[in-house]
Amino acid sequence: MRFNLVQKILQEHIVEGKFETGEEVGLRIDQTLTQDATGTMAFLQFEAIGIDRVQTKKSVSYIDHNMLQTSFENPDDHRYLQSTAARYGVYFSRPGNGICHQVHLERFAVPGGTLIGSDSHTPTAGGMGMIAIGAGGLDVAVAMGSYFLKIPKVMKINLTGRLQPWVAAKDIILEMLRRLTVKGGVGWIIEYGGSGVETLTVPERATITNMGAELGATTSIFPSDDQTRRFLEAQDRGGDWRELKPDTDAQYDENVEINLSELEPLIAQPSMPDNVVPVSEIEGLEVHQVCVGSCTNSSYMDLSRVAAILRGKIIHPQISMTLSPGSKQVFEMISRAGELSDLIGAGARILEASCGPCIGMGQAPPTDAVTLRTFNRNFAGRTGTSPDRSYLCSPETAAAAALNGVVTDPRKLGDYPIVEPPKKFIINDNMIVSPPEDGRDVEILRGPNIKPVPTKAPMTDALDGELLLKVGDDITTDHIMPAGAKILPLRSNIPAISEYVFVRVDETFPTRAKAAGGGFIVGGLNYGQGSSREHAALAPMFLGVKAVIVKSFARIHFANLVNFGIIPFEFADPDDYDKLNQGDRLSISGVLEGLDKGEIYLKNESTETSIRIVTNLSPRQVKIMKAGGMLAYTRGAAGN
Repeated sequence: MRFNLVQKILQEHIVEGKFETGEEVGLRIDQTLTQDATGTMAFLQFEAIGIDRVQTKKSVSYIDHNMLQTSFENPDDHRYLQSTAARYGVYFSRPGNGICHQVHLERFAVPGGTLIGSDSHTPTAGGMGMIAIGAGGLDVAVAMGSYFLKIPKVMKINLTGRLQPWVAAKDIILEMLRRLTVKGGVGWIIEYGGSGVETLTVPERATITNMGAELGATTSIFPSDDQTRRFLEAQDRGGDWRELKPDTDAQYDENVEINLSELEPLIAQPSMPDNVVPVSEIEGLEVHQVCVGSCTNSSYMDLSRVAAILRGKIIHPQISMTLSPGSKQVFEMISRAGELSDLIGAGARILEASCGPCIGMGQAPPTDAVTLRTFNRNFAGRTGTSPDRSYLCSPETAAAAALNGVVTDPRKLGDYPIVEPPKKFIINDNMIVSPPEDGRDVEILRGPNIKPVPTKAPMTDALDGELLLKVGDDITTDHIMPAGAKILPLRSNIPAISEYVFVRVDETFPTRAKAAGGGFIVGGLNYGQGSSREHAALAPMFLGVKAVIVKSFARIHFANLVNFGIIPFEFADPDDYDKLNQGDRLSISGVLEGLDKGEIYLKNESTETSIRIVTNLSPRQVKIMKAGGMLAYTRGAAGN
């Protein structure tokens, strides 16, 4: 049998189960990553499980999200994370060292390895030829031992041709989103191949795999080839390289063709990453803010090209332009090359090497102003301004707008600046703290905002309550559990952060949920897309949400609901969505048997009607649900 790249790597790592599409298997995980917005809860859960030390080849704890220190909460979390890293054998990337995905690509990612991260953009490392999957923090805590995954289908994206001047890697993934939509990758791993792959550098590939998360894909991956070898050698990690490619005539579940030579600059309009049009279609739209950076477009090559475009010029007077280097390495590289001076001279505001505006940590745009961002998400309100008008584009398109004050096709700027990949990067890992060989004597430091992980009792055989909220399609985890500078510092305090559940949809939701003693949520297609934040399941569980009934789920959120004992049901007939209204009284009996069978009936007590609902749980997930969630299940399996 001829195998594709995904099949080769997964089969190397299976420790339990049968390798077959749709079957759940246990995978050996080589690496994990966490970041400070999700990591505090992940390590609280790791502590609660009772494992003495991580069991991966390498685990890294990053500080990159909660960088604003306006009070004690964020620095307390950082201190806690540094102490838990030392205690449990984890590398610690200090504040200022950079964004987890950029740093991991530079210093840790290994072709052919497996990586689980508590951030939905973990697939960035797929640009290095890794199977890199985003997951909730509890899944990552458990994955520091092992990880379970249903084998997805594999979609081959065959790239031919070569990008034309002023067309960027960002335009490739925007084209994918234009074609497939934010639902198009659900249930798939996307594997890139074809002659066009050879023309893309590792940072360009990482831009594409990063935003595969916006397609809903489990992950995305490129082969490991000479481009990969050159990048690793430039990072002084040539020994980590191995060639990885699919067998000739490997089989795929679906094939998509993209001729890179035919692409043009693209832009995603508000407020969804798949609302993509050619830049030329909206040329002339007045712009007030431009933000370059994020884990999608903050590599040395990205910022070097922006510097070349701005060199000797002045940013338009109505534009506020910010730039966030992806890592300390990138920051130092543009500084030593003189490119930082070009950016400052043009009028760009230089932010620290962190997620910053992408996660709503500062740089909210003005009221009713257009902001162009080289980020990966433009969900409504994510900027910190609500309502907002956020567009996603390449660094080239962003720079063109910064100069002209309006959306501009960058091809009109003239000669395209050629930026070659460095033959040697500046290597200085002094902001990465290695763990001691034995951390058992390390004191774990906890601040007053760090609260114990809430748990749930074992599943009961009957559920009843009010339909607390009915929502439509494409509800994101930003809708469920908002981010931003006000809310993110509460990530380690579930009682406090639960006061913000669904407030962007219905500000009365937390109060009503508590008054009703919990209940149910009903939604449409692709419920829970976006971030891996498990708080979008954990905080609703704390408020008493018992089940979520929708037309379809996004992968990570589905898993997070299971992990925290909220039953993820789907309508057997999607038209039954119309038979339920907010405020209805609902009940389900025979829950335990229904979980085993995979289907059950929901009774609408208000209208005296019954609706068939189904679950798509593996036998292992059924056991997790009955135990009351992953934490109780894992502790029981470990005998704790």
